[in-house]
Amino acid sequence: MTNNDIFKKLRVALMLRDDQIVEILELVDFRISKTELSAFFRAENHENYVECGDQVLRNFLNGLVIHLRGTKENPKNPNDVLAKHKAQIPTKEGNSDRPEFKAKPKDEERARGDQSPSKTKPAPKKKPFKKPAPKVQVVEKVKYNFGKNKKS
Repeated sequence: MTNNDIFKKLRVALMLRDDQIVEILELVDFRISKTELSAFFRAENHENYVECGDQVLRNFLNGLVIHLRGTKENPKNPNDVLAKHKAQIPTKEGNSDRPEFKAKPKDEERARGDQSPSKTKPAPKKKPFKKPAPKVQVVEKVKYNFGKNKKS
């Protein structure tokens, strides 16, 4: 796995935008522009593709630690920071709730509120769990001589 792959996966997992990544890198005094940063996320066959160097990835990871945990003087809760990132993601117009996080009902037909559920056969009852039979000891205590003939 290349540095670019790691950088891309971190960006997607943490839901970071380019300007947030630039801010994270500035926490460790590493300056980079958005255009330089976008070159890391291009396809490998693109003419402006640039391989992410070890120094960029190292500084990003160090900055990410400070961004999520904070400093000794000003500690942060990483879960609060990640929740803040999720809240900053823009929602699509006309849809107030986010469908990708909405749980689907187990049985859509039974979840309908406007009609009664159709007449389908009931779910089969679960069989009770039976305890397995106790293990039978096949080999009893045996004394091994390991090939040596000892006379006692």
